Amino acid sequence: MRRFSWFNATSLTLGFAFLYLPMIILIIYSFNASRLVTVWAGFSTQWYGTLLQNESFLDAAWVTVQVAVASSTIATVLGTMGAYVLVRGGRFMGRTVFSGMIYAPLVMPEVITGLSLLLLFIGIGLDRGIFTIVLAHTTFSMCFVSVVVSSRLVSFDKSLEEAALDLGCTPFDAFRLVTLPIIAPAVISGWLLAFTLSLDDLVIASFTAGPSATTLPIRIFSAVRLGVSPEINALSTIMIAIVTIGVVTASIITKRNSLAQQRDEQAAARTA
Repeated sequence: MRRFSWFNATSLTLGFAFLYLPMIILIIYSFNASRLVTVWAGFSTQWYGTLLQNESFLDAAWVTVQVAVASSTIATVLGTMGAYVLVRGGRFMGRTVFSGMIYAPLVMPEVITGLSLLLLFIGIGLDRGIFTIVLAHTTFSMCFVSVVVSSRLVSFDKSLEEAALDLGCTPFDAFRLVTLPIIAPAVISGWLLAFTLSLDDLVIASFTAGPSATTLPIRIFSAVRLGVSPEINALSTIMIAIVTIGVVTASIITKRNSLAQQRDEQAAARTA
């Protein structure tokens, strides 16, 4: 084993400081009593109360959650179907074009995707709003779901499906009762990834959002251009807290499931 040198310790410290020190400063100044973010005037939580009374931020947050839930759910269904066709469909006419169309948003710049969708919506006369944002987010997040689910389907044991078919299941029942429960962790991971991408998106939403629907990233970006306000620091702190709680909770659940699986395997080995 390599010794932990001062060089490694310094590199690790600088790396973590570069990543997390700005967040720590932001959290600290969200409790600043002064409206000037560069002047510390004492500890206060008044900006959190002000944030809860800001209708523009609250409306934008509600629109963002609606769009994220709807787009991630649709993208998960379409992405899972696309991954199943690519992995289990074998060779068929247009397979190369089909796979290229699914994976194109992975390498396509978001500016190009947003602009092309904007021209499409204008061309068909579709008013921009929540519906257009959902369509746009579904388009670019579906490919991420396909990648996650297809990687699980590649290593899936087909003999389990064949056994279900031999026992009288229809292909749909075999998929619903056997395949889907086994690949469920990958499907859930794809949904969470699509949900996160939708929450974080700014570029594509800027092209496809209309006056009647503004997402939270767009609202924050518009407010930051006039200067960073304490309300934005408070909002960012709340978002960091939500993400931290989610990550810690997922880690605890994963750890408990892993320990439970290990205990079951040990019990099965002792029984055998």
